[in-house]
Amino acid sequence: MKKYSILLLLSTMTLLNSCSSTKTVSESNKTPFVWEAATVYFLLTDRFNNGDTANDLTFDRTKKTGKLRSFEGGDIKGISQKIDEGYFDKLGINVIWFTPIVEQIHDGVDEGTGLSYGYHGYWTRDWTNLDPNFGTKEDLAALVQKAHKHGIRIVLDAVINHTGPVTTEDTIWPNDWVRTGPNCDYKSFENTTACTLVTNLPDIKTEKNENVALPPFLIEKWKKEGRYEQEIKELDAFFARTGYPKAPKYYIIKWLTDYIADYGIDGYRGDTVKHTEAELWADFKTQCEYSFASWKTQNPTKVLDNNPFFTVAEVYNYGISGGQEFDFGDKKINYFENGFNSMINFEFKYDAQKSYEFLFSKYSDKLNDEFKGYSVLNYLTSHDDGNPFDAKRIKSRETATKLLLSPGQSQVYYGDESARPLVIEGTQGDATLRSFMNWDEIKSNTETQSVLLHWQKLGQFRKNHPSIGAGIHKQISAKPYTFSRTFSKGNFSDAVVIALDLPIGKKEISVGTIFENETKLTDAYSGKQVVVENGKISIDTEYDIVLLESSSQPLTKKRETEVKN
Repeated sequence: MKKYSILLLLSTMTLLNSCSSTKTVSESNKTPFVWEAATVYFLLTDRFNNGDTANDLTFDRTKKTGKLRSFEGGDIKGISQKIDEGYFDKLGINVIWFTPIVEQIHDGVDEGTGLSYGYHGYWTRDWTNLDPNFGTKEDLAALVQKAHKHGIRIVLDAVINHTGPVTTEDTIWPNDWVRTGPNCDYKSFENTTACTLVTNLPDIKTEKNENVALPPFLIEKWKKEGRYEQEIKELDAFFARTGYPKAPKYYIIKWLTDYIADYGIDGYRGDTVKHTEAELWADFKTQCEYSFASWKTQNPTKVLDNNPFFTVAEVYNYGISGGQEFDFGDKKINYFENGFNSMINFEFKYDAQKSYEFLFSKYSDKLNDEFKGYSVLNYLTSHDDGNPFDAKRIKSRETATKLLLSPGQSQVYYGDESARPLVIEGTQGDATLRSFMNWDEIKSNTETQSVLLHWQKLGQFRKNHPSIGAGIHKQISAKPYTFSRTFSKGNFSDAVVIALDLPIGKKEISVGTIFENETKLTDAYSGKQVVVENGKISIDTEYDIVLLESSSQPLTKKRETEVKN
């Protein structure tokens, strides 16, 4: 470990310790927030909800584009609006992750799919500023505060690997900052990291540890915006404190961690992680923790809990079966040991095609053994995965049941819960996955509303019971398929029994040894209450699913009324 890393770690620990005695907002909550059991709602900022039509057109982005490749109007205020409305509360969401909101290239480029603007947020022009199409820093501050009041954590997207494409309006970064070739061939570690993902996507030289000067265009830009002196002052303080060389990666780490120190965001998703050196992310995590501790010290009354800063890695094609390491062919890297709490699990959509018991037992066994202390983020739909679990949206209920009841963290991609179409005529490439959220169907289509209610019931049950995502799975009965989840942490313990693929009407379900005789239980799906007799419960509902919890939990009938309203 580098000398400056040791010093940074010590200073970070000092700050964290100074926060540990702070009284937090959620200390009195009965159910603690557990990152390993998180339900993460992932959305494209530009495609979710338009909260401010005044920022729909900025930087004269008026050129004709390919279908769904221009800005559509979604923004930070739109996300805040849905937080205020309780949309995420009804879904049981406790983490929102949205695509990058930093300033994008001003022009567009043709990638062979028609002209495209940086609506997705991954084409950075300036890490220190927000893109006005997405909103302002004041909008971001308001969003984080609103989310935290609802017990929702905010995860931003960290792009360190590359800048945005070069256009006539967007100049290339200096040669000591970026490379423009060769294109990656993924046949080795070097040919996955020291290369460009695609043509005209300049690759940050993240392997460099030599000092580089700021790009002239950025200096000129900051001077025009009247903030050059402040930016330089902050950079000087950062490099003096850390002892890092003024290398490209450390400039970007400083700029990204400012959003933690300034606004109190709770986590970062690392973009294209395998295309950079692993040590970069270890340094990034150290600075994230330092900034998070600094924010907590400055904002003691706003601290949600004593959970550490969260990081999740996108290492394309990583799967849980490979263990903690990712194999490049000529080199294996453990990203968990390089700053990440979790990794996106690209394998889950294949496992979800198998039985419930195969899926649940596999993930429980792995997460409670070789992944103990870490987790994986499971998904069935994403913004850049052209082979989703249910492309035609004909298995929306099964998608919810398998995703939300699986051990591990669950990523709900915006519109999963409302069967937002993933096949859009006239689009090319990943644009088909990124249509605008189907709010009109949610308001008017009864089948969409029925699907949404299923997601809401499962989501709230998952949120109320960390045992589902972070607990131990045990099958009670193969037919009817019944299982338990149990979890304990400190003085908190949680246990549930779930039965699936049941007959409609009367059914009898064994609860094993989870609940004693005479225990009053609530079926969180129907809202009905039952009593355990001879190790079983009998219940009559119109549903094929039963979610059993102790009746000391908040009455589910009330929660069902809330989600309907």
